[in-house]
Amino acid sequence: MHNLLKILGNPDNFPIIILLFTVYGFFIYAMRKAKRNDERGIPYEADETDKVQVWPYLVRVEFIAAIAVMTFVLVWSIAFDAPLEEPANPTLTPNPSKAPWYFLGLQEMLVYFDPWIAGVLLPTLIIIGLMAIPYIDINPKGNGYYTFKERKWAIIIFSFGFLVLWVLLIFVGTFLRGPGWNFFWPWEEWDPHKVVAITNVDLTELFGIPTYNPDGTLNPIASIIGGVVVIGYYAILMPLGWIYLKKKMPDFAEKFGLTRYIITSYLLLTMIALPIKMILRWTLNVKYVWVTPWFNV
Repeated sequence: MHNLLKILGNPDNFPIIILLFTVYGFFIYAMRKAKRNDERGIPYEADETDKVQVWPYLVRVEFIAAIAVMTFVLVWSIAFDAPLEEPANPTLTPNPSKAPWYFLGLQEMLVYFDPWIAGVLLPTLIIIGLMAIPYIDINPKGNGYYTFKERKWAIIIFSFGFLVLWVLLIFVGTFLRGPGWNFFWPWEEWDPHKVVAITNVDLTELFGIPTYNPDGTLNPIASIIGGVVVIGYYAILMPLGWIYLKKKMPDFAEKFGLTRYIITSYLLLTMIALPIKMILRWTLNVKYVWVTPWFNV
């Protein structure tokens, strides 16, 4: 615990502490207001019929907020020294070598995926998914007021994707990854000499099918099985979801459309694949599910 308190007091990590309190704090505050509106039936925001001009009322509040933030940053910069280290030494690599805090979620994903997947493919899908939201979200309800009942799926997916798969990964990479990028619990001291012997295996090796032949060439059977698992994950779950949607919510399915469903389900299944891969690594030490001569998944 002493080590954790020392890490929390590091000026480098102060923005992350603010991030945790503000993001989760405002989310809880918003959900409390949503619960209040849902219980009432009529949003409290609908009662606010009085309107004011942007100038000077809104601009005045924003100006005061900007002054407060500038004052806080000024006091912070005076009270705490910049977390600069000694000049870079090409013969000495820091242990652990960490990216800036806002990239630690990506660095944590590198533990479970190939660099091109964790550093290129997944961030690209995140950006594409955010850009696609206005085109795939056809629910007109819940605009302009806090609600959970009218936007439950959107809020659940947001909470899982951002609060869990992004903010939580930043927390893990900052406070729970120590020397050698080993995992340390909050009550454990960071031991720079700790060596964790992990025998990573591919998914097919769990069933006695080696990924590579004795001569070092790729075993085509293992590659085919891995491809069937990955492609089948999408090929089975996406149609099943569409069938369920057509059966349980036919009106919504017709309005939503097949194209929007394919895009949404693909992005959602890809997002869910991240914790699945993490659990496979934690429990079974699975490195790759699908190994090919060109890429590994």
